[in-house]
Amino acid sequence: MTKLINTQFNALRQAWEQNRPDEKQRRDDLICLRKNFKASLNEMTEAISCDFGHRSRHESIMAEAVIVLNEIDLCLRSLKKWAKPQRYKAGWQLWPAKAEIRYVPLGVVGIMAPWNYPVNLTLIPLIAAIAAGNHVFIKPSEHTPHTNAYLEKLLGKIFPENRVSIAQGGADIAVDFSALPFDHLLFTGSKANGKKVMAAAAQNLTPVTLELGGKSPALIAPDADLKKAVARIITGKLFNSGQTCIAPDYILLPENVIEPFIAEIKEQVSKRYPQPNNFPDYTSIINDNQYQRLTKLLEDAITRGHQAIPLMPLTDKEQALKQRVFIPTLVLNPDDGSTIMQEEIFGPLIPVKTYHSYDEAIHYIASHERPLAFYCFSRNNKYIEAALSHIVAGSICINDTLYQFACTGLPFGGVGPSGMGQYHGYEGFKTFSKAMPILRKYNPSLTDLLRPPYGKFVNMVIRILTR
Repeated sequence: MTKLINTQFNALRQAWEQNRPDEKQRRDDLICLRKNFKASLNEMTEAISCDFGHRSRHESIMAEAVIVLNEIDLCLRSLKKWAKPQRYKAGWQLWPAKAEIRYVPLGVVGIMAPWNYPVNLTLIPLIAAIAAGNHVFIKPSEHTPHTNAYLEKLLGKIFPENRVSIAQGGADIAVDFSALPFDHLLFTGSKANGKKVMAAAAQNLTPVTLELGGKSPALIAPDADLKKAVARIITGKLFNSGQTCIAPDYILLPENVIEPFIAEIKEQVSKRYPQPNNFPDYTSIINDNQYQRLTKLLEDAITRGHQAIPLMPLTDKEQALKQRVFIPTLVLNPDDGSTIMQEEIFGPLIPVKTYHSYDEAIHYIASHERPLAFYCFSRNNKYIEAALSHIVAGSICINDTLYQFACTGLPFGGVGPSGMGQYHGYEGFKTFSKAMPILRKYNPSLTDLLRPPYGKFVNMVIRILTR
């Protein structure tokens, strides 16, 4: 298999060297991708649902299709502007001269995509890499074989294999893939695997963008509209059954509102999923391993004496297990030693921690690893700014959840343990380009005079330049 992916990579490299995509080719590719992608949305939703066991078609359309189409549209609107050389001042010291930066394609870009949003997190970086003029090699997750087949079919209609290629396979292929001498490598996944990818890429000094995750907090300020805050947090947490890297991982709220909070969250869930054992809009957990991992997180919390409150009615546990339906569950005030507060949950478990003072809550978040997302709910700008001035996160959304990812004009990326680098929109175009500085010198030039043997004229010039 190593020989196969080397062959695929070399074909991509050779083709790029021989015929680098110009602006017209990139635009034509994006137009063709949009047309074929939009025409295949039913096939896409069916493939994703097959991989998950069940996933709401509406969630697949919103999370995968809408964002991808918006990203293509933004690139098509902006590509001419992005690709245009940018003028810079050369400075009077270098007169006469002109300076500019050109964004030139890097070559062959690698994309390692995860299973939780297998279309979105494959196509968004692909779109950026294509817009920047690169050829692309993709390694999708082995946990989504139906979606991978769909993507291979979709991309095969648009790109020859020496422009966009896919490497199918498991963890062994991922190891070989990350060790290829890419011009840039983007990985989306866990922190543990991100370290392995970065170590492998370092052997070739390959620059990497790592989109990882972490424990993204939702902070409810003392003045927040509790009803709206709960509704929006639950939307973000239960979308895709919490299998979202920027899902609210835990909630911080004033201790005096814990009871109304519990009552409100129960009401919100019952309105969304009213039928016991029949959840057409609730996504299954991707596989048995992930289901068992979530079960162990909950069991550890209960063993430690933390109160767990299930939020859905369920009478047929055997059927739920068969369909991998994991019931959303509150875990009240878990201690930091519990596994649920140490690991990214990536599922519908909802730790809730109460605080005495707002400053205490901010300090708690700021003293932990920097998350991929932070959510703050408040009607008072002083509370919001207090949080923003102390908390560093990959992305922030005020008074809602998840929407910062859908804002194509904003860059997306982690910080510290939640990742490095960013993409989306213009930032994606820049990530997969080389910002190449160019200085044009004209006559006369001081270079003809500033040379040994140094004398009075050179001393005079130095005095002028250093005054």
